[in-house]
Amino acid sequence: MTFSIFDLFWIFLIITSIQPVLQRRQVAARRVQTLKAFEQERRSRVILLIHRQESLSLLGIPLSRYITIEDSEQILRAIRLTPPETPIDLILHTPGGLVLATEQIARALIRHPAKVTVFVPHYAMSGGTMLALAADEIVMDANAVLGPVDPQLGNFPAASIINVVEQKPIEKVDDQTLIMADLSRKAIKQVQRFVRTLLMDAVPQQKVPPEKIDSIIEALTTGQVTHDYPITVEEATELGLPLTVGLPRIIYDLMELYPQPQGGRPSVQYIPMPYMPRPSLPEPKGRPLPEAESVVER
Repeated sequence: MTFSIFDLFWIFLIITSIQPVLQRRQVAARRVQTLKAFEQERRSRVILLIHRQESLSLLGIPLSRYITIEDSEQILRAIRLTPPETPIDLILHTPGGLVLATEQIARALIRHPAKVTVFVPHYAMSGGTMLALAADEIVMDANAVLGPVDPQLGNFPAASIINVVEQKPIEKVDDQTLIMADLSRKAIKQVQRFVRTLLMDAVPQQKVPPEKIDSIIEALTTGQVTHDYPITVEEATELGLPLTVGLPRIIYDLMELYPQPQGGRPSVQYIPMPYMPRPSLPEPKGRPLPEAESVVER
């Protein structure tokens, strides 16, 4: 049996078109398998909310992923399917998203009778932090971060809009800015009221000391820092959040199954293996070099 060049071309075309489909199915099967293993280990319902904000591009146009109404519908469905006595483990990797969707998810989490744990392997900013506040326990990688939850109106922080109006004479402020300032005050009050609801949750037990609630609200909602300010595990612990440092290895395995889509040459590359400690180099002998400051003075 002989094949012509034309036949070989079609065989090559079919194989190359099928290969990505098979790879996606293989990755999907590994995701389900790893999720089941984690659920069996924890005896919980595991839910993933992973957004690759830097990820997608279509015809060279970058696209961002964030918490949407579709996300809230899926997570609410998963929570409804979870028996009341079964704990929920939510793995978060998100820059935030729509306030409506975030509040829907957070309310469903605090209404769940059993324990809710949020795992943050890398970051959970803005709305992601609000979801973390709904948990009974936040488990973070030592280098993971949370973020402020102060409301944003368009491209401007609500606190900054109010600050501008307060610093200028009223007759020099245009009507649109005054309207924005009024909306900003309302937005901050709404967020503060909702964050208080999350922090006062006492089911199955009180998660934040009552005397810490006001200071947490003040730090997270009043625009004291920029909206993308990273709140480290040290700062979050000092604030009084119910925080534990150290993630199970299986969560890192799950994150590897949700890779950043590559549109070209990778920007980070390394050999994925641990290195044994190497012996330190001997100290150099001889006359010490002059300090940098003294060299500059000369």
